[in-house]
Amino acid sequence: MKTKAIILTAILLVIITFSQFTETENFYHPEFRENVNNNGAAYAYPPAVGILSNSKNCLVCHISNGQWKDDDNTIIDILDKETKKSLKQSDGTFLIEAKPNEQKTVLTIIGRKKSESASSPYRNAWIYIDPATIGTNSLSKFAPGWDINLPMACRLVGDKLQGYDNADITSLSTTIQPLSNAKDAEIQLQVMLTKGESVKGNAQEGMTGNYFERNVKLKISQ
Repeated sequence: MKTKAIILTAILLVIITFSQFTETENFYHPEFRENVNNNGAAYAYPPAVGILSNSKNCLVCHISNGQWKDDDNTIIDILDKETKKSLKQSDGTFLIEAKPNEQKTVLTIIGRKKSESASSPYRNAWIYIDPATIGTNSLSKFAPGWDINLPMACRLVGDKLQGYDNADITSLSTTIQPLSNAKDAEIQLQVMLTKGESVKGNAQEGMTGNYFERNVKLKISQ
């Protein structure tokens, strides 16, 4: 009898422990909790805009309240990885060209020029996204017919790259490939420069940041 009682007690403790563990909401953002409408929706988790939900940009969760608002000292650039040439056009957009099924690798450069009057961001978050795909059933939120190996990242500042010696940046490569059904397209590069940590349960407190958008044109070259 004692043995059976011990076994039953042990099983009961395991069940209670497992139940408490699975019911604990260890979420960094409250938007991942089940909402009152019970429709299964989750809001964006940086930088997963549009992938986990229909959120249009980072500002659904965060606020743009940092000290890096000015464009003059903000660095947002896309370089051809091989030539290190900027793909920025005269109108401020970026142009990425590739032949059908050709893999084109670019560097996404984000940061700030060094300044004595303002501290540098600690981490940079970015995502390449086609706004038209948000809210659709497509698993990919990149331009239809185009493939990409790294559509988003959240990276600590401190990368080194020639030509950016007087800046605090992140630099990361991304490979893009137009498939056989690809067409010319226009997407967004959404960026957040951040510092500090969000308060658990409230992404609008604790962390400071600034939000930027850039338009990127994808073109099929022959």
